[in-house]
Amino acid sequence: MKEAVAKSLGFLLTMVLTAAALFVGWRLWAYYEEEPWTRDGRVRAEVVSVAPDVSGLVSDVLAHDNQRVRKGDILFRIDRKRFELALRQAEATLAGRAAALEVASEDFKRYRTLDAKNNIAVSKQQLENVTGQQAQAQAAYEQALAERDLARLNLERSDVRASVNGPMTNFELRPGSYVTAGKPVAALVDEDSLHVDGYFEETKLPMIHVGDRAAVRLMGERQALFGHVEGIAAGIEDRDRSSGANLLANVNPTFNWVRLAQRIPVRIALDRPPSDVLLVAGRTATVIIGPDKEGGVAFSLFPRSASARK
Repeated sequence: MKEAVAKSLGFLLTMVLTAAALFVGWRLWAYYEEEPWTRDGRVRAEVVSVAPDVSGLVSDVLAHDNQRVRKGDILFRIDRKRFELALRQAEATLAGRAAALEVASEDFKRYRTLDAKNNIAVSKQQLENVTGQQAQAQAAYEQALAERDLARLNLERSDVRASVNGPMTNFELRPGSYVTAGKPVAALVDEDSLHVDGYFEETKLPMIHVGDRAAVRLMGERQALFGHVEGIAAGIEDRDRSSGANLLANVNPTFNWVRLAQRIPVRIALDRPPSDVLLVAGRTATVIIGPDKEGGVAFSLFPRSASARK
């Protein structure tokens, strides 16, 4: 009797272990081969090249490397003296052109009045000359006004300001340096554009939809981040095709029989990322696209911390 019970227990235990092994094997197969996830992910952000709009000597540097700045903050100043003189010169020119326009306008009115009253003979040529002089004075005044506004704009642009919110990086500018208009001197990371790009195999795309929940784990971080699919790239580069000298398609004549699935960028928008997780553009991330409910199998792989539940 005892021997029969022992055999039954042994058989039952074997069946349970076999079932558990089959379940684990099935879950591993589904996880690694079927569910949309990838370790090929990156934290990304838009980077603004900070470049002055005018050329000149740097007089003051008000920001430093890796400093987080706000939109509108002054990063550095270019010496203003030359631009102030240019503005004064433009204002003086404008005043002269305004006086000339006033004289020409008074002459034009006077000749028109005389011509209308017919008290004094006014030749057609004289009237045309006065009309042309008034038009030329008006054009000269408009040009001087534009030059004054340009000089004022250059003076304002001598203060180089941050165009977005975020940290400065690779910023080594010092007072006394000469900067050239349009030449970048630093990079400004737009922290409002921080997101994660997951590069998924094209075979996983049918299981990914815009709005799907996503779990993200950064390399070296215990805490998981959560977000949603914001978009899927509309195209990637075709490495086997280029354009020839005559703009015809130049297709690689060789073909690899071993075909690897292409990687398609999927943009993940982060939902309220924790403040204690350092989001640095370029960090490596693992991305899992899960069900709508955060309690699904994919999300259970990443235990959530207290700050992530908020």
